[in-house]
Amino acid sequence: MCQLLAMNCNVPTDIVFSFTGFAMRGGRTDTHHDGWGIAFFEGAGVRHFVDHQAAIASPIAELIKNYPIKSRNVIAHIRKATQGLVALENCHPFVRELWGSYWVFAHNGDLKEFHPVLDGAFRPVGNTDSERAFCYILQTLRARFGDQRPERAALRGVLEELVAGIAAHGTFNMLLASGNELYAHCSTNLYYLVRQYPFLTAELSDEDVTVDFSEVTTPDDRVAIIVTQPLTTNEQWTAFVPGELKVFLDGIPDAPGNAKIV
Repeated sequence: MCQLLAMNCNVPTDIVFSFTGFAMRGGRTDTHHDGWGIAFFEGAGVRHFVDHQAAIASPIAELIKNYPIKSRNVIAHIRKATQGLVALENCHPFVRELWGSYWVFAHNGDLKEFHPVLDGAFRPVGNTDSERAFCYILQTLRARFGDQRPERAALRGVLEELVAGIAAHGTFNMLLASGNELYAHCSTNLYYLVRQYPFLTAELSDEDVTVDFSEVTTPDDRVAIIVTQPLTTNEQWTAFVPGELKVFLDGIPDAPGNAKIV
């Protein structure tokens, strides 16, 4: 199956260190070689890069590893195809507009007999179960809440219902983000950690790279990393409980639910 990576922060931060290790799993230290992608939120916009080539062979992946794009919310994906051709239109993450904002989605898993009726503005371009699920989620949110973006608690409640129903069709580990807010659902495997003061040195497990975060951060910085399998060998990663949906805001897992998305 595929693998997921996300970063959610309280200040704009680059993902170069984590992506360097993650990209190695796209054909070198693992077999996820059927394409990759990454999306960075910046203000109201999204920088979106996808490639049907393996991450270890992609010049675009080299750009991401060497160009420190800073963002408070990032989703990345490396693909091992289970449904859909190895083609650009099937590379995650997928991007759509809802309530005047971009939404970004990536999925790890395999959904069987999942063919929801899509009768609105959200339709797949490719032929993956993942993009189908994304369109179904946005269509349902639009139908439930209309033209007004809901508060986080209401949105989370509906998402919990939706992802449970989708996960009944198979494995549904997913990342969904808009603005500075990130939702992560675990069906089988998902881990997270929060880096904050006092910052320590981290060592990648897939590449011989070490970073002393105390040298590149301030005491006020906070960064949450969410990934399918832990990226470092010397940090304490927390496993999601299967069936759990967490919301991250400003690098905080399970952020309070009384504020609107920004």
